[in-house]
Amino acid sequence: MSQVIALVDDDRNILTSVSIALQAEGFLTRVYTDGQSALKAFADNPPDLGVFDIKMPQMDGMELLRRVRETSAMPVIFLTSKDDELDEALGLAMGADDYISKPFSQRLLIARIRALLRRQELAKGNSTGNGESAPAETPLIERGRLVMDPARHKVLWDRKDVTLTVTEFLILEALAQRPGVVKSRNQLLDIAYQDDVYVDDRTIDSHIKRIRRKFRAVDTQFDAIETLYGVGYKFGEE
Repeated sequence: MSQVIALVDDDRNILTSVSIALQAEGFLTRVYTDGQSALKAFADNPPDLGVFDIKMPQMDGMELLRRVRETSAMPVIFLTSKDDELDEALGLAMGADDYISKPFSQRLLIARIRALLRRQELAKGNSTGNGESAPAETPLIERGRLVMDPARHKVLWDRKDVTLTVTEFLILEALAQRPGVVKSRNQLLDIAYQDDVYVDDRTIDSHIKRIRRKFRAVDTQFDAIETLYGVGYKFGEE
């Protein structure tokens, strides 16, 4: 079954051209000119991935992402104004998985979409696609109060659910697999952003902040992810 991409942008020219390009690559597309109509449609028929413009009337991309993240961890790519670092930082801090600055190459956008969807399948345990569960041998990662189930893209802290995006899950998984071992920003980038996609290494800082914020929503004392300034991050040894 073809994967569904939701395009949300008040620029109809972008919606039309990107939709045609994605359909030529085998995707199904749904287009929306504002965040409100998109959010309403997502509730009844969620897409596999969203591409959101940030600056839109009525409900901008930031607010749309915030509302989506209340119930869903679907991958989201932001379209930002050229060189607008504030937009990029805010978007990533709120839980976006990636961003692309306008004007952008459709080929680059399609590559980013494919990379995120592949990582989503990886995080779900490479489901067979016919309704069967992922292989039973996929091991849980248990580190003290943390339990990660890669096959189901599920995270628990003190038996409470923590909803992570695909990118956040991959970063946390890399850290939790080897407690006490420091991972540099570049190492985490290689894990979270494959396919030779260029992303600034400070992007990892935004993802780490977002992960910590989500865990502190269920445990205000959460401090398992440690920062080693100038070096990187590690998951604390038990």
